[in-house]
Amino acid sequence: MEILKTKQLMQQWSRARKNEGKTISFVPTMGYLHQGHISLLEKGRPLCDELVLSIFVNPSQFGPNEDLDAYPMDIENDLRLATAAGVTAVFLPQKEDIYPPHFQTSISLDSLPHHLCGMSRPVHFGGVATVVTKLFHIVMPDVAIFGKKDFQQLQIIRQMVRDLDFDIEIMGGEIVREKDGLAMSSRNAYLTSDLRESALSLSLSLHMARLAIAKGEKNPIVIEREINAFIQSFPQTRIEYISFCDPATLEPVRMIDKQILLALAVQVGKTRLIDNLLIDPPQ
Repeated sequence: MEILKTKQLMQQWSRARKNEGKTISFVPTMGYLHQGHISLLEKGRPLCDELVLSIFVNPSQFGPNEDLDAYPMDIENDLRLATAAGVTAVFLPQKEDIYPPHFQTSISLDSLPHHLCGMSRPVHFGGVATVVTKLFHIVMPDVAIFGKKDFQQLQIIRQMVRDLDFDIEIMGGEIVREKDGLAMSSRNAYLTSDLRESALSLSLSLHMARLAIAKGEKNPIVIEREINAFIQSFPQTRIEYISFCDPATLEPVRMIDKQILLALAVQVGKTRLIDNLLIDPPQ
């Protein structure tokens, strides 16, 4: 496994592989790898000849008073896990290499970023779209894999790739959960044992909603009220949003008569957690 610390070295590596006729799978991350990331690497490994992992905590997707400075890091463990997962190259750039002096370009989308997480994090998805665009140009992948836990991010990347004519296949990896149902996240490291109990309210709420829909409930407002009360019954929870929306557009739905995305964002203590579930109504 090669560790490439500058964009020039990464581009040289990718061009050399392309010249050999090889294909590249790519999993971009902010590090502090867990089994969710590993599942993306395992999904990408058999798809192409080479498997590239990037580790870069992207400052442009953090707003004021967010957890950029406290974001967990463990590069040594990340590299160990990457080796075990069959990664052939790790791109490990510094901030100054990705955002050199006088950098002034950004990527923006008109609609998708203005729902769900984008309502409270107005700079977030612009930062995501910009850094992913740069990473695509640097790594030059044939396939890129993103987790479905951040479903909005996945849809934004898919839209951006279509709109800007990137010749890259975007694939989604399923949410990986802890044994207790908590969706795996690097931010779970912030949770104390007491807060972890409250964090389970997200996944439990998704199951409540799926059961209600399976029983024939079609009104999202009714289910939202039940979920709202349930989550608030746990200590140190503050709901940011509960959204029943169209999976393609992320627009809210008024009636559950086709597949919907139920997406949640909840502050648990000082930790912001997200989770989601695609739910089909009974036929």
